[in-house]
Amino acid sequence: MTESNASAGTRESDVDDYDFLIDHLDEAIEEARRKVESGRVYDAENEKVRIKWIRALAYAVNVRRQVTNDRDLEELTARIEELEEVL
Repeated sequence: MTESNASAGTRESDVDDYDFLIDHLDEAIEEARRKVESGRVYDAENEKVRIKWIRALAYAVNVRRQVTNDRDLEELTARIEELEEVL
């Protein structure tokens, strides 16, 4: 396997890793969203739990954004390297 082929194989694996992470983050986001929206607040303790779910939701959304940005940056880097090889 040449160096560019090895790099391409690694990049495909990295993209798969990003897709895996994003899929799991989407599941976590959906679960947290469901907990936030469906919970009934009867007392202060339930409200504390709801606030924790809201924080978990916000954190998961932020991490998903970071992972998506990392994936996009890696894909752009690969495209730039391919264009540089052509030139």
